[in-house]
Amino acid sequence: MRLLASASCLMLALGLATTAAAAPRLDGVLADHAVIQRDQPIDLSGDAGAGETVMISLAGHTVTAKATRDGRFTAQLPALPAGGPYELTIAAASGAAVIRDILIGDVYLCSGQSNMELAVTDAQKLIPDAHPPLDDQLRLLTIAKVAAPAPLARLSQPPRWVAADNTSAQGFSAACFYMAQALRRTAKVPIGAIHSSWGGSRISAWMSAPALRSAGMGAEADLLALYARDPAAAERRASGIWEDWWRAGSGDARGREPWQADAALDWQPVPAMTNFETWGIPALADYNGMIWYQRTIDVTAEQARGAATLVLGMVDDADRTWVNGVGVGGSSLAAQSRVYALPAGTLKAGRNVITVNDDDVYAYGGMTGPADTMRVTFADGSSVPIGSGWRYAIAKRLPGAAPRVPWDDINGAGTLYNAMIAPLSPMHIAGIAWYQGESDTGIPGYDRRLAALIADWRRRFASPRAAAGIVQLASYGTPEIAPSDSGWGIVRDAQRRVAAADPLAGIAVALDIGDVLDIHPGEKHEVGQRLARVMRATVYKESIAASGPAIAGASAAAGGGVTLRFAGVTGALHARGADRAIGFQLCDAAPGSCRYASGTVSGMTVTLPGDGKPVTRVRYAWADSPATNLADEAQLPVGTFEVPVTR
Repeated sequence: MRLLASASCLMLALGLATTAAAAPRLDGVLADHAVIQRDQPIDLSGDAGAGETVMISLAGHTVTAKATRDGRFTAQLPALPAGGPYELTIAAASGAAVIRDILIGDVYLCSGQSNMELAVTDAQKLIPDAHPPLDDQLRLLTIAKVAAPAPLARLSQPPRWVAADNTSAQGFSAACFYMAQALRRTAKVPIGAIHSSWGGSRISAWMSAPALRSAGMGAEADLLALYARDPAAAERRASGIWEDWWRAGSGDARGREPWQADAALDWQPVPAMTNFETWGIPALADYNGMIWYQRTIDVTAEQARGAATLVLGMVDDADRTWVNGVGVGGSSLAAQSRVYALPAGTLKAGRNVITVNDDDVYAYGGMTGPADTMRVTFADGSSVPIGSGWRYAIAKRLPGAAPRVPWDDINGAGTLYNAMIAPLSPMHIAGIAWYQGESDTGIPGYDRRLAALIADWRRRFASPRAAAGIVQLASYGTPEIAPSDSGWGIVRDAQRRVAAADPLAGIAVALDIGDVLDIHPGEKHEVGQRLARVMRATVYKESIAASGPAIAGASAAAGGGVTLRFAGVTGALHARGADRAIGFQLCDAAPGSCRYASGTVSGMTVTLPGDGKPVTRVRYAWADSPATNLADEAQLPVGTFEVPVTR
């Protein structure tokens, strides 16, 4: 009754009838049980009746705003200290509404791919006092998975905040939950944790158009904008980009590429429309790479006269498809059936050739149908089944990753930002927790993209002092027995360099809690603790090192050796389980010149002896799954790095 009375009072103050109609609606994530960032102006925007006055009240403060002719309004309430719960009341001629149980505290945005998405499954075990409510001052919000070619004004589903208890924590991001829970225990203020992640996503999918352009991805931003206006034109341009990439890498002359109808490849019959690893062919048993598929169909003059639809079924992971040498579409959505429109003129009377390039980048691959769904349907209503009769050929290996269309959800450019980040505002945040990078392995420029994303999100949420906690990729894969290039090492070092250049950022090293057999290591409690450490140091100014021990520099030592200096060390460095620190590589400028080295640990330095060969740089933990043993007395490991040697 008290809530209804407060709404009625506002209506009466405005001289309006108190009969509820379509009340004004707020943008963003402000809803029952929400947390609003403390000590920052509370920005509000939303929809109301055209030209009507909107009155908003929270914690004893009231503001009014007038909606524009298109029904939009903006308003700002003053900054508030930590506290609550409060009620926010919004009223206008069109109606009134009350948002209940609002807390003022610190808000954290957690995002990334599957390792951030991996859910809490062990709350009972790790939180022995977890009986509902676990912590009414810790609020959780999960954003639904949606992609969009242009920024959305609103979330696809109304925000649903929940107080953290043993039920609501289940299914929430584990790394995010344990970070937020740790911060509640140390900061002693309400904490709001917003989880917006999607497994397998590239960082580019989470970047706005301005961020993409600042990271050198303006072409992708432009192509996505074209897709929002004219999908067919964008598909044609995307096919041209892919074809240019293939010719540049393969040296194939125009008109002599594998997607041409008369391509002379080592074609073999496809045994079944299943993952090619299951065919019993040794060369494909654990193959990751590209293969070509091709099938011929006969078309009558009547069928060829109009448009048609090509249904290929599912392709794992990504395809690029041609009919008679003309690109008709492509996608990297492995779980989605490929359905491509064939404009009139694509088909011809007689023999027609369908060619599919399948790019399998991880685990299983191939065209998987189901076979009975695969067909070409013509404008006259007739169709040709194409679930059998295919042939395949293993493709050349080209350098670099194949282009992906920017409108793909997880492999796109801006698609997840548009639907899962842009609609969160207006709001302020205390910090960003980012756990992603596996899907960017092998794609150059991760440091530019990560720095651009962090800067852009700070601008988006009007929070220039927001902290950034970056999880450095955990160990995964077969351990190396000799120094070699490492895509994961490159990403980890890029993460390190971005954090080192940003006084409000820190690294949560995860090398020591990885799993060589599982890309999704289960120990997320410690990841959350290390992310919380970043926030404790940067947001709450605790006298601790945000990232733990981190490389500070390398200088030449007597006898051709190298002395490494570390910062952020608690106590001193130690070599776990040995009298030498391992995991180092001495390198000169030439590719393939790196060789293993071990060092002597003393305080905050490690000395590597010379080996009689030139040394211009030092690497540490430079492998997908490195063997290392260097940590400080807080049991925080040293993360992957590559640094030049000064003289």
